[in-house]
Formats: sequence, C-alpha cells, structure tokens
Amino acid sequence: MIPKVKICGLMEEANVISAVESGVDAIGFVFAKSKRQISIEKAAELAKNIPEHVLKIGVFVDASSEYIQQAFKEVPLDYVQFHGNESNEDIKKIGVPSIKACSVKSEEDIERALTYDTDFLLLDAPGVQFAGGSGKTFNWDLLNNPLLKDRKVILAGGLNASNVKNAINIAHPYMLDVSSGVENNGKKDNLLIHRFMETVKGECIANG
Repeated sequence: MIPKVKICGLMEEANVISAVESGVDAIGFVFAKSKRQISIEKAAELAKNIPEHVLKIGVFVDASSEYIQQAFKEVPLDYVQFHGNESNEDIKKIGVPSIKACSVKSEEDIERALTYDTDFLLLDAPGVQFAGGSGKTFNWDLLNNPLLKDRKVILAGGLNASNVKNAINIAHPYMLDVSSGVENNGKKDNLLIHRFMETVKGECIANG
C-alpha cells in the first residue's frame, strides 16, 4: 500500500505551497500550545492555498468544544486531531471527523489506542515539552498488531528522509506524519519537504 503523507505544523504560505506542489496528501495546523501554534485566522488564510483534494487537519490538546468547532468551520478543516486526554465519549460529543493521537511505548498503549472509535489513529512517540511532537521514533514493530489492520493508522514521531523507508517497510502505515523531520533550525524547509516526498514516492515505486 502506498502511504499517504501529512506534513504538520505549517505556518508560512511558501511552505504550504511547497508541500502542495510536492504532492502531500494532508496538511496539519497546530492550534495547541507549541512553537508551531497558529491562530484560526492565520490557518484560514493559509488554507486558501490548499486544493480540495489535500486534507486540512487541525491539532488540538484538551481544547473546548466551542473552539474546536469554530476552527473546524472557519478554516475550514476536514479532520480534528485530538492530542490530549479526551475520552472516546468526549470526541463523539464534539461530532467532527476525528483522529486520536496516542503515545506508544508498549503493547498496552496499542490496546488503549484501539478503544478509540475515531476515523484514524495517530501513533506517536511520547512527547517531551508538549503533548506529542518529540521528534523521536518509537518501536515500529509494535504496529504489527493484527488488530490494527482494520484501522487507518497514521505513523508519527521522528520521521525524516533517512528513516522513512524503514518506517514504511516495518510499520506499513496508512499515512505518515512528519514535522520536525522537514525542518532546518526549527523552521520548515522546502528542500527537506520535497526530499521527504521524493523518498516516500521512490520507495513506493521500488516496491510496486
């Protein structure tokens, strides 16, 4: 299966345009506290450069239902990525297309993630300063759990052009999520964005 690619934490128009031109499938806007945090107004402005076939995903950490729904309508977003302590019931009540992000260190974490009835599961390395976004990898072999075969899994955490081939071959994710792996000195780098996309496409072509 050819994995889709999401580039998260975009804040500048030039980077959004570059990501779209490189063939990205989804773009993530971070509304939670982070060095990549942007406002609803800024995300709506950037979204004007994103064609309809590219998903717009908003990242939130324990935000209010009102704020999430405002962003969902005004950007507008296609999916909401829940990166906090939301329960399955909390997510259902908000009533938007959803992604649940879960930190993974063990089989128990996979089992816990599977209790969420969301459109996608995003599996990530545990965060350090903020929820998620540590820029570190975790044991991708954990994704070989047969119960994950029926779920759309987004693999995140420490991905870059150097290790993404191994990630694809080991984890077989539905989608790859990259942020710090396409940054240079903490800023998105268009060359790294294109290199990452070329590496993913090249691996897929090589594997038929």
